Amino acid sequence: MSSTTGIDGAAARVLEVDGLIVRYGTRTAVDGVTFQVRRGEVFGLLGPNGAGKTSTLSAVEGLLKPQGGRVVVDGIDVERNPTAARARLGVQLQASSFQSELTIEEIVRLYAGLYGQRVTKQDIADRIRDVGLGDELGKRFKSLSGGQQQRLSLLIAVIHQPVLLLLDEPTSGLDPQSRRQLWDRIETLRADGGSIVLTTHSMEEAQAVCDRVAIIDHGALLVVDTPAGLIARHRDDPRVLTVARGAVTLEDVFIGLTGSDIRD
Repeated sequence: MSSTTGIDGAAARVLEVDGLIVRYGTRTAVDGVTFQVRRGEVFGLLGPNGAGKTSTLSAVEGLLKPQGGRVVVDGIDVERNPTAARARLGVQLQASSFQSELTIEEIVRLYAGLYGQRVTKQDIADRIRDVGLGDELGKRFKSLSGGQQQRLSLLIAVIHQPVLLLLDEPTSGLDPQSRRQLWDRIETLRADGGSIVLTTHSMEEAQAVCDRVAIIDHGALLVVDTPAGLIARHRDDPRVLTVARGAVTLEDVFIGLTGSDIRD
């Protein structure tokens, strides 16, 4: 972060979403959403199913053209220069699938080449070892466990050293040990100066790894703050107190603001 630009200065922001509007026919999925992600920050985008999280991420990736607003990645307007903006992004989807018959080593070499990264056999071995898969170097993707597949997916997402990493429910379906390992990996990336946008339905996860979180519902951004800040701001909110059982948690705040109805 630049020492001459304040934390809210343009140089301190790796992602700017300003007045984003996404519509599908007559339905508005994202309605004027505005937020910024700072360099070296883990930013959580939280919301019930259908709240607009995926549409927001798709606009950030440049996969869809919004009907209004602006998305800027590392100073590059996504709509005006989508190729350059996308080159600065790494993306790990909830369900990642690589060529099932390829080995871990072959997959890493393939994607390094696609991203224009020159890597030696030793480089590949080192990177695979760093994510705890050193003993599985020659193992085929289809033989990996869910946690191993997620670790490989994260390695591929950052192989070109993106300035911003988008993680869409990366720990969904993982056991506690695999989830904690992924949290540690996220912290390492953040400590190295990387910026991460994370979607998750786990409030425990959001509280554990996110510097700040935004809650979105029905396409509108409701609040943005640190997890502790949200709890402090809403601990006396009647909507939150109604659902709280004991000390107010981030999950209580989330349900209090978005409602208790189950979303499909």
